[in-house]
Amino acid sequence: MANTVLTVTGLKKSFNGMAAVNGISFQVQKGDILGFLGPNGAGKTTAIRMILGILAPDAGEVLFSFNGSSGSLEKRRIGYLPEERGLYEDAKVLDSLVYLASLKGMPPAEGRKKALAWLETMGLQDYASQKLEKLSKGMQQKVQFIATILHHPDLVVLDEPFSGLDPINQDFFKDLILQLREEGTTVLLSAHQMNMVQELCSRIYLIDKGTPVLQGTLAEIRDQHEENSVEVSFVEQRGLEDYLGSLGEARDITVEANTARFKLNTAKDPNTFVEEISRLGQVKSLRLEKPSLHEIFIDTVGRRSDS
Repeated sequence: MANTVLTVTGLKKSFNGMAAVNGISFQVQKGDILGFLGPNGAGKTTAIRMILGILAPDAGEVLFSFNGSSGSLEKRRIGYLPEERGLYEDAKVLDSLVYLASLKGMPPAEGRKKALAWLETMGLQDYASQKLEKLSKGMQQKVQFIATILHHPDLVVLDEPFSGLDPINQDFFKDLILQLREEGTTVLLSAHQMNMVQELCSRIYLIDKGTPVLQGTLAEIRDQHEENSVEVSFVEQRGLEDYLGSLGEARDITVEANTARFKLNTAKDPNTFVEEISRLGQVKSLRLEKPSLHEIFIDTVGRRSDS
C-alpha cells in the first residue's frame, strides 16, 4: 500500500530453543498510531529490537517505506525511545540533545535551536546546562523524548513512554504523541497504560507469549469481544442475586445493595435481558456497553494463562 510506512512479516526469534517471538506480522500506515501490546515477557521489546535492526531475526522480514518504495532500515528516518533509557548521565542536557541529533544528520546549529525550543516546551529551559544525573526521572524521561523526536523522524517507536511518569505528565506526553500524529508522523507505541492506548491508538496489535492474539481497530476488537459490561441500579429490587445467579450468560457478578455489576455474554439478547431485569423492580439506571481495552486485555491474556 502506498501509505504503508512499516511492514513486518513472519518475524521469529528464539533464545536457547524457546520462542520469544513467533510469527508476528503487521503493517503501520502513515500518520497512524499502532498500539503494540502484550503482558510482561510477551516478546514486545524483542520484536521492536528486530524491527530496528538491533537484533537479527531467525526468520521474517521488516520493510520500511518513506519515499513510496520499500527498503531496509534508514536510522535517520526513525526515532526510538527504548524501555531501558540510554542517556549519558554525566553529560549536560543541551549538549546531549545536540550530539544525539547530529548522529541523525542534523547540523549542530539547527539541533541547538530546536533543542532549546523543545526544552522550553517541556518546562526544562532552566536545566539546559545541568548534567542529566541531576534531573529527576520524570525530567530525564522528557529529555529522552526530545532526543527521540528532535530530528523530525518519519517513524517514532515508543517503548513504555509513560513509565515512571505521574498522571499529569502522562497526559502531557499523550498530547505530545497526538501532536506527532497531527504532523503526519507514524507512531509504534508499546505501553501498559490501557487508558492511554485506548485514547491514542488507531489500531491495536496484541501478542502473548510471542504469538499474535488480537489485531484491528479498537472498534473492531470491541465488537468481536464476546461480552459486554453491565451496571444496573434499582430504586428497589426483589430477587436480583437469584436472577443473575441463574443467568448462564453472566459472570464476575458483584451486587451491592440495589446495584449489580457483571459481564454479560453477547449471546444474551439485550432486549430480552432488559425486559427480564425490569421485572425485578423499578430500574434507576442501566448501562450496557462494550468492554474497555483494559478489560479486553485482562480477559484475553487471563484466559490464555488459564488454558
